[in-house]
Amino acid sequence: MEIFGVSLQTAYLYGLIISGAITFLFILFHDVFSGFELPYIFNPTLVFSFFTLFFATAFLFTWGTGLHEWLVASLSFVISLIMVTLLNLFILIPISTAEESLAFAEEDLQGRVGRVLTAVPVDGFGEVLIESNSGNIAKPAASYNNEAIPFDTKVLVIEAKEGVLYVIAYKQI
Repeated sequence: MEIFGVSLQTAYLYGLIISGAITFLFILFHDVFSGFELPYIFNPTLVFSFFTLFFATAFLFTWGTGLHEWLVASLSFVISLIMVTLLNLFILIPISTAEESLAFAEEDLQGRVGRVLTAVPVDGFGEVLIESNSGNIAKPAASYNNEAIPFDTKVLVIEAKEGVLYVIAYKQI
């Protein structure tokens, strides 16, 4: 069978090269396209990977077996669908959720005790260091009660919003 005067095997090879190149380029330049809000089912990584796998399996089946063209296309479709589903379930979804699990949320800092690195003036900003088992976090800080807080004072984080910690001097009971 021929498509536009090209054998089916050659067409699959061209499709593999083109879709593989587009997939590779998309993965490299993913951040450029991340501003476009598409439904998750239209995830370009999955769509491009599907076409790459489809053309690769179809090319291998036409090259290595004597199966009928429609059977090759059907098998390639099913194999690509299964592989892309597995890619999504076991690689892409865990990676997208793991990115956030290694970080901290501002709300997690409320109630924590830290130490002033840079003195906090009355109506200005200083810097506070919060120590934890997983590492140290240095964040900009402002006084919650508009009081000056000197260097190396223990402070309690009352509120955290827009990247700034609002603190008061810590008095242990």
